[in-house]
Amino acid sequence: MVTTTPQTQNNPISRVLIVGNYCHDVLLQGGAVVAETLGGAASFISNVFSGLSVSFHLTSKVGLDFKYPLNYNPIVVPASKTTVFHAYFDLGYSENAHLDRVLKRVEACDPINPSDLPDKRFDFGMAVGVGGEILPETLEKMVEICDAVFVDIQALIRVFEKNGTVKLVELKESGFYHLLPRVKFIKASSEEALFMDVEEVRQWCCVVVTHGKDGCEVYWKDGEMKFGPFGANQIDPTGAGDSFLGGFVGGLVHGLVVPDAALLGNFFGSLTVAQIGLPRFDLRLLQRVKDEVQRRKLHCTCCFERRDDKLNFTKPPGHEEFHASLASTKLVSTCSIQECQRDLPRSPRTVEQVIRPQYNGQPKLLLNSVFDEPI
Repeated sequence: MVTTTPQTQNNPISRVLIVGNYCHDVLLQGGAVVAETLGGAASFISNVFSGLSVSFHLTSKVGLDFKYPLNYNPIVVPASKTTVFHAYFDLGYSENAHLDRVLKRVEACDPINPSDLPDKRFDFGMAVGVGGEILPETLEKMVEICDAVFVDIQALIRVFEKNGTVKLVELKESGFYHLLPRVKFIKASSEEALFMDVEEVRQWCCVVVTHGKDGCEVYWKDGEMKFGPFGANQIDPTGAGDSFLGGFVGGLVHGLVVPDAALLGNFFGSLTVAQIGLPRFDLRLLQRVKDEVQRRKLHCTCCFERRDDKLNFTKPPGHEEFHASLASTKLVSTCSIQECQRDLPRSPRTVEQVIRPQYNGQPKLLLNSVFDEPI
């Protein structure tokens, strides 16, 4: 477990608890391994938080075989192996809502137990498991120690057959359904949203559905709203949903209202798809984004007001201008990103190492950009 501290002293930053295991992702095509990379939603979310200077505490488990040196060390379980996923891109359509691939969990690290969580309170908690490591009792402990809990639905509805193949089950059958009234937000991709009754779930907690290049939608008890995307040259959409969630929660931590925070989530999702694997953010871009967020907070005095423990869903004046301002910040790093991607591998057989912010491990190779969710 690791607690990070803000990199700047300009703004008081609330603490966030991230719960979810790191993993090793292996991509296969034609019976051959074409990519290996650091996986797990926690890696993408912590990357965004570091860029936004958000202080967070990370609870994650790996085995002694974990191969990626990180700035934020997980709990090492000597008797267990790191969670490993294999993604097969040539086995045809599956029945688990991932129509472009078949996922198999070939190794599973220990689950995260309530006793693994820190004995202190947090303003925000994020349950972002990928391999079944989040237990119902662990989520229950999170809602007890965190003022607002955000859940990625894949942490709740993924199940695994005897051969490790990933399947999705209805949210009502997951064993977590009774906890929804105590959760603040649940996030799902458009495919995963088919496994819950959005109209029913929105009566208990807010629902965020991501639509990739078409932005996102937020549903709550009394309304719903769509939020526009940001243009991007899509190279590798892996982790875009995780980066979205990191930007979304990061915006709320910085004091934005829900509509503006949703834009920040879309923004970081668009940055992620433009690079291979864990994205490297331009420092000038990050500073401009933080400056825009601070100006937005000061401009809108009603930003993220809590009234009777409720979030503010009102779209404030200047929302579209904030969207345009964020879009303009991407111009400062366009040249560097283009230079980074100029010689990207054009074949699964081509190997090129990409420098990443959190680890210096093995390179990830590009596989035709056919997947849109983290493995």
